[in-house]
Amino acid sequence: MSFLPKFQRFAWLCASLILLNLPGHARASDTPVLRLAVSFSILADLAREIGGERVEVISLVGANEDAHSFQPRPSDARRVGNADLVIINGLGFDDWMERLARAGGYRGTTLVASAGIHQLAEEEDTHAHEHHEDGHGHDHHGSSDPHAWQDVSQVRHYVRNIAKALRTLDPAHSKHYQHQLARYDQQLAALDDEIHQAIARLPAEQRRAVSSHDAFAYFSHAYGIEFLAPAGLASHAEASAKGVARLIEQLRRERVPAVFLETTIDRRLIERIAAESGARIGGTLYSDALSAADGPAASYLAMMRHNLRTIIDALSPSP
Repeated sequence: MSFLPKFQRFAWLCASLILLNLPGHARASDTPVLRLAVSFSILADLAREIGGERVEVISLVGANEDAHSFQPRPSDARRVGNADLVIINGLGFDDWMERLARAGGYRGTTLVASAGIHQLAEEEDTHAHEHHEDGHGHDHHGSSDPHAWQDVSQVRHYVRNIAKALRTLDPAHSKHYQHQLARYDQQLAALDDEIHQAIARLPAEQRRAVSSHDAFAYFSHAYGIEFLAPAGLASHAEASAKGVARLIEQLRRERVPAVFLETTIDRRLIERIAAESGARIGGTLYSDALSAADGPAASYLAMMRHNLRTIIDALSPSP
């Protein structure tokens, strides 16, 4: 009487093995996932959008964390060393990532996501930098502004670079990466148009504001909002007392309507500038990092739309 149940179990096992080896039932080991190590949260989101289910992304600097002041641990070197591809922003923003990769034994290619973009030199943002004293407002980015992700058209270059690298690394799934790129690039193009149209509706005299550090020059050049800043390109750059005083006087004189906090920077300086200039605090912008998953800027698209809404709400004339 016990023969039938044993036979049934054996038959079920054979059928299961056959099904697992049929097309469309490949085992997980047959489709290995690429391990991507990236420097910070915004870049991690772009890599996930292009890689989809084919990639596992490790972000060294997480949500709501500041890449400018990141201090890697020995365990971070091991994580990067085991990656199939290392992706950095470049433009002096995350050079530490390349050193970390070498320390972890990484021998593969390092993709510079910003390669080929139109770079803004520090000198091109003269309004923001006129408030920085020598030795205080500047940092170690050199002559290039690294915050290119604040211009959506530049991010379209980023994702094309990422897709090309993934196709080279994993040619068997080239069509997958091309599909992901086409889908996401369409979303980026729509977002770029959305920002242009929204800001075009602002009166020209209202298109001025202040941010905590000089992270929005690419946004300014692309979309026509002039951002002033008391500190330089790095979030830890110090603003001089003389520079802050000149900025406050300029805000009073030109009646700049709003100043903005940033999520990764101490709010006290901006609060002081608002109090002494008469400008209102217009809200909080995400400059160098995404929010946590339950926040308003959990993805690049969400971050840019949050920043746009915050800017428009603060700078629009009162009814």
